[in-house]
Amino acid sequence: MAFAPKIAPPPEAGFEFTVPVLIVGAGGCGLTAALAARDAGADVLVLERDPKVWGTTSMSTGLIPAAGTPEQAARGIQDSPEVFADDIIKKTKARTDDIVVQHLAQESAGTVAWMKDRHAIPIDLIDGFTYPGHSAMRMYGTPNRTGAELMAALEEACATAGADILTDAQVHTLYADEDARIHGVAYARPDGTSEDVGCEALILACCGFGGNEAMVKDLIPELEGATFHGHPGNQGEAMVWGKAMGAALEDMHAYQGHGGLAAGHAIPILWPLIMEGGYQVNRLGERFSDESQGYSEQAVKVVAQPEHVAFSIMDQRLYDLMIKFDDFQQAVSAGAVIEADTLDGLAEKANLPADALIATNDAVNAAKAGGPDAFGRDWKGKPALQGPFYTVKVTGALFHTQGGLKVDGVGRVLRADGSPLPNLFAGGGAARGISGPGADGYIAGNGLLTATTFGRLAGTEAAQL
Repeated sequence: MAFAPKIAPPPEAGFEFTVPVLIVGAGGCGLTAALAARDAGADVLVLERDPKVWGTTSMSTGLIPAAGTPEQAARGIQDSPEVFADDIIKKTKARTDDIVVQHLAQESAGTVAWMKDRHAIPIDLIDGFTYPGHSAMRMYGTPNRTGAELMAALEEACATAGADILTDAQVHTLYADEDARIHGVAYARPDGTSEDVGCEALILACCGFGGNEAMVKDLIPELEGATFHGHPGNQGEAMVWGKAMGAALEDMHAYQGHGGLAAGHAIPILWPLIMEGGYQVNRLGERFSDESQGYSEQAVKVVAQPEHVAFSIMDQRLYDLMIKFDDFQQAVSAGAVIEADTLDGLAEKANLPADALIATNDAVNAAKAGGPDAFGRDWKGKPALQGPFYTVKVTGALFHTQGGLKVDGVGRVLRADGSPLPNLFAGGGAARGISGPGADGYIAGNGLLTATTFGRLAGTEAAQL
């Protein structure tokens, strides 16, 4: 049953039940906020619309960037929060809130250490390659590199910490007074009945609006024809509620796309394949971009190709690298990965023109040997591909939106004049991200950096109210 998000005055009779900290959404941000609130000594209730804890995080690779960590130092990786912040600002062409960026970068190592050491979340530093936009290896992930694995660990940690999670509870109304102070919410149960709960502070962790076709068409028209690979509950309620209370919305055109979703299988083919020497061709067997610029902006470029598809080309070396990732294992099991001893054979199996594919591969090898690249890509240190060869047909996808409620460094929702609403917080996809106004500012991990660090900081701040 669909419910339109709305704001209503607090009920005159008050609330039969009130909690200090109430959280809408049990994704990565919501559960992280719940843990932080419990650490600060507050009782907390998380309301989740789905029958189980899931969220956008569960559909991701679960990777969280952090800079200046002990694990980096132990491996001789030179990095710092300042370098990390510079990477983000450079990728966005300085079109983001640099104060918030610097604060999140400074807090990133603390978030990872807190998750690992205090709550036994099994994440560790991933080495072997650097993601687009990052100048150092700083990505942390679970053993199998899946968001589902991360979510399971966060859910277990919440149970251990005593954070209550109520599923099948779709929040549809925020009760707020004339000063925009939140007094509680109303949520619907599966049978259509509605229940109220009061709160002293509210954290919106219900992600963005990627699942709302009307909002996407209006705000991100360039993604028409792209697949949405995200949580269907991303309906934009946080933005509707916030705007109705006078909160500012920023970067609403921003999003994380992906130029490597296995067509027909909805499995992400991760970007180490590209960054370590792979490339993409279209249905004509021709390259069409510098693939290494980033997987987010590549989504629109892929959608613009014939049939809205591309083919990611790799060899045995890259296959062996990718098979370490759970997503790629799923793609292989699903039959999405095509193999052949020669490029001729690969072209035949993938229904690509062999002459064009071979010419493209020859041009790539020449660029890897030091020659010019037609799209300006830097191939330094990347070896020529050698048979056997592999390919995956992919399409461009919208993973999640990056615009949202304007927040400060601890997740307090702000008005246009910069003043905070009394007791409303937001994080993750519900808040304005740090990717600037479009897709080209996104670098790997921006989503979970804002989800986990804003979650931790907002949970702590909300508990102190």
